[in-house]
Amino acid sequence: MQNTELDPTLSATLEKAGKNAITLVIGNKNYSSWSMRPWVVLTAFDIPFREIRICLDQPDTASKIAEYSAAGRVPVLLDGQTHIWDSLAICEYLAEQFPDRALWPQETAARAVARSITAEMHSGFTGLRSAMSMDIRGSYPGKGRTAEAQGDIGRICEIWEDCLAQFGHHEFLFGDFSIADAFYAPVVMRFRSYAVSLAPALQAYVDRVVAHPAVAKWIAEALAEKEVLPDH
Repeated sequence: MQNTELDPTLSATLEKAGKNAITLVIGNKNYSSWSMRPWVVLTAFDIPFREIRICLDQPDTASKIAEYSAAGRVPVLLDGQTHIWDSLAICEYLAEQFPDRALWPQETAARAVARSITAEMHSGFTGLRSAMSMDIRGSYPGKGRTAEAQGDIGRICEIWEDCLAQFGHHEFLFGDFSIADAFYAPVVMRFRSYAVSLAPALQAYVDRVVAHPAVAKWIAEALAEKEVLPDH
């Protein structure tokens, strides 16, 4: 497969997994919030995978992505002949393929809420996305505070407060790290870059997400990237 960049720390695991290991096609780690979600899930739950990183906003970006997805977007998960080109669909597929890893909360009510807030993140918060794009290396304190973004920040804080109080026992949103936390990890990145002021309990949650080994690994690799994309 062309354009493959393997994380050297995965070499032993991939050797054990063989040539049929899952492959995840992603964009730049500094900028691609959609790519971050399934990558963090795969890493957090010790699911062996190969990584293909395609630099976004380049003359050949579209043709490279088209090798893996007719939708023309990343991320894309490749598992044999199965191609999945949406971040939530990828995570649902992984939850089905690895039921022993408990990617979703195991309790029925908690799982229903986790899926609801994940879907809300997946389809909503357009004000935040447009005004405060993810740039892990960037620092933009006070910027991007449109009325729409402020409304989204308020709703996200409400979600976090409710989940931490009802299900999280002040750890992750549903106790153990789950797909829901991975989906809000790019929001955590935005809150850090744009210096969003949070209540102490929510700031503590942000700090725990940042310290999670899978998220910390993504951050470190984002910081090591050299590309600077237009309009960032």
